[in-house]
Amino acid sequence: MTTAIVLFTRDLRVHDNPALAAAANEADHVLPLFVFDDRIRRSLGAPRRQEFLLDALGDLARSLGGLAVRHGDTVTETVRLARSLGSRVVHLSDDASAFARERAHRLRESLEVRTHPSTTVVALDGLRTSVGGAYKVFTPYWRAWRSAPRRAPAPRPRIALPDGVELGRIDAPSSSRRGGESEARRALARFLRDGLGRYREGPDDLAASGTSRLSPYLHFGCVSPLELAERTASNEEFARQLCWRDFYLQLLAAHPNLARDDLRSRHADWREDADALDAWRSGQTGFPLVDAAMRQLAAEGWMHNRARLVVASFLTKTLQVDWREGAAHFARLLVDGDVASNSGNWQWVAGTGTDPRPNRAFNPLRQAFRHDPTGDYVRRYVPELADIGGADVHMPWALVPPSRYPRPIVEPAFARR
Repeated sequence: MTTAIVLFTRDLRVHDNPALAAAANEADHVLPLFVFDDRIRRSLGAPRRQEFLLDALGDLARSLGGLAVRHGDTVTETVRLARSLGSRVVHLSDDASAFARERAHRLRESLEVRTHPSTTVVALDGLRTSVGGAYKVFTPYWRAWRSAPRRAPAPRPRIALPDGVELGRIDAPSSSRRGGESEARRALARFLRDGLGRYREGPDDLAASGTSRLSPYLHFGCVSPLELAERTASNEEFARQLCWRDFYLQLLAAHPNLARDDLRSRHADWREDADALDAWRSGQTGFPLVDAAMRQLAAEGWMHNRARLVVASFLTKTLQVDWREGAAHFARLLVDGDVASNSGNWQWVAGTGTDPRPNRAFNPLRQAFRHDPTGDYVRRYVPELADIGGADVHMPWALVPPSRYPRPIVEPAFARR
């Protein structure tokens, strides 16, 4: 009787999980395993992300009929468990990060490792430029991505766990973050029913619920990106968002230091301004849209994509503070904090990454009037301005005293430039 281990990492689902399907097809018994790696736990950051992960693991354990849980170094714990079972094979999903690649390399020193495509719609190494490298510009990648071949979705397998293995315990989250595959599939069904048809019309309306809100489920692999792409293929605008995710993952695979190093030199010095950075982090810049977005991030662990662009531009282009400061703050708080998309988008806005227009900036006032024309988004997250009607809330400085709401930390006229 053979036993294979499936090491779950960022693929916390049973639908379209090629690693799980392959293990079930090849071995008599399958032991699903998740390791709370000390290095990963330190990087999880905000409690909301940790709660979401616990929800997802509990849901996965119920779907599988059991999940082995260990604590410590992932490689050490996996090898120890494999030896106790007399197993030589471990299946896991691919990933782009340097940490994931180092983990797979270390596992191969002791075990037979089979890596399966799972993290992206198109395989991580499935698209290359004419000279064989990773794409650095989105538009040609988008053209290639739309016509690229894709794998067939993996069937949900039935597995038999080996006898006599202590599974371990998953802590119950202190408050439900609604993580996990079951909730992901309900959220997907709601979006397909109520949101996809209007996605083209209003994804940038900050006050509305026009986005899918599926990004945390994608980050933890509670929903298959391939299944999501196939079921939303009728909406090109949404397909572009999935393509952006693949684009940044293939870029991270090619440039492992993307989270630290500029992809392209900015040829200018960043300003060090601790007070301005603190005001930005705490939502006290005096620009209502920026403050609303930063407070939403602190309260919910999530932020609308349009708002992410605005606050990133404000930090890097208006305040001229290093993008790494902003990316680190996002990484600490976002439930969907993905190193590839987070670093890629911050560099895009800062002018050090893939944007062919490095001097592009987002005027915070113009963005406010365009994407929150009624002011409802600002009033939702900046309660001290709740009694200011309509779009006047975006320029409230003559309407409320400084003791109630701070004056802008830079001149509005400067921010508009």
